[in-house]
Amino acid sequence: MRGSTAGISDGLKGSSKSHYRLLTFLDLTLSTLVIAPLVVSYWRGTWGLVDQLVYPNDPTRSAIVSCVFGYAGTAALTVAQNFLGELLHPNTHRLTYYVSSRIYTAVFGFVCVNHWRGGWMLLDLHAGTSPAAVGSVTAAAVVGLAASRTLRNLSAPPFAIAADRREGYFEVPRAFKDSNQNISWYILDCVFSVCVVGTLVVFVWRGHWSLLEIYLYPGQPGKSAFASIVIGYILVIITFLLQPVMKYLARTLTGIIRLLVVDIYLLISFSGTINVWRGIWNCLNYYFLPTMPLLSYFITHSLCFLLLVLINSSNSILVRGVYIDGQEAGEQCVDFPCYYIRLFFQEKRKKKLMKSSEQRRLSHKPAENDNLLIGGKTQEVVSNHSTNPSAV
Repeated sequence: MRGSTAGISDGLKGSSKSHYRLLTFLDLTLSTLVIAPLVVSYWRGTWGLVDQLVYPNDPTRSAIVSCVFGYAGTAALTVAQNFLGELLHPNTHRLTYYVSSRIYTAVFGFVCVNHWRGGWMLLDLHAGTSPAAVGSVTAAAVVGLAASRTLRNLSAPPFAIAADRREGYFEVPRAFKDSNQNISWYILDCVFSVCVVGTLVVFVWRGHWSLLEIYLYPGQPGKSAFASIVIGYILVIITFLLQPVMKYLARTLTGIIRLLVVDIYLLISFSGTINVWRGIWNCLNYYFLPTMPLLSYFITHSLCFLLLVLINSSNSILVRGVYIDGQEAGEQCVDFPCYYIRLFFQEKRKKKLMKSSEQRRLSHKPAENDNLLIGGKTQEVVSNHSTNPSAV
């Protein structure tokens, strides 16, 4: 979940625009119809398991346990990212790295769900679920994210997915990306990213979700769930279709106007995202083994995680890192990180370019396109994660 902007390095896109557009369409389709439902199902199953197993008759205590475990675990894994990256390097012990990295994802995923569940439940219990209470908290959280230029962190599948690539597997971007920070400021940066930005994101998600529960066919769970799916996917399609227009505006506008346009676009995508999530989540609650909830939760938790691992996209379940709105130059700030098939073709093209460059080097015939080995200009890819398709 959550994503910064993405970009395949210009020199690695290939010469055929139609081919790249086809790959883009396939990536968006895969993200929307396969990866997003699997991620939502995993979260629903994990959340439900905790509901069933951790103080099921004491909501307050259950929420506090989730809060402590979630916040402490997310902060600890964020602080330990450099240590884990050095300890579990893919070039030393491949099998150990593969197994350990997937265990890391499983643990981090469980921690993320508890982080969200704890804050969400405590807010429900102590702030109330009336429209006025929900609306005021949500509005304040949106203003907080907009003021800190972190609205982008509302993103989740289908608008942000993460392939399980070796580069940057354990990397968790922080709010203040100062490489010269001492250890104390580094830890404070990690804690701020988790406890402040992360909490505001949870509050906005909870608010939008709760308002849908209140106003979208209340008392009719099946109809309400299907309505959310329809609304969500319509908004997702509209958002993706607006990409060319938004990329043009992002290239041509500057200053506060550019940031405002980007934020509005991100909020539209967020509305589509949360409708898709709520629709799939509630359909599973209503139709998938409703009389055996524990089994239903266990199946969606374990099976969906296994499927995401097998398709090399398990990191899509993670909520980690902080990204800044409109930080990238040009159109990158509105380019959603839905890279899967394109990463495969980029790696293939990268190997071809490296081989060609090596042949030219051996024959002492340098060429202008040698710089393509690093993609000309480097563009950061995201994830909630995060990978950088232009990095080797």
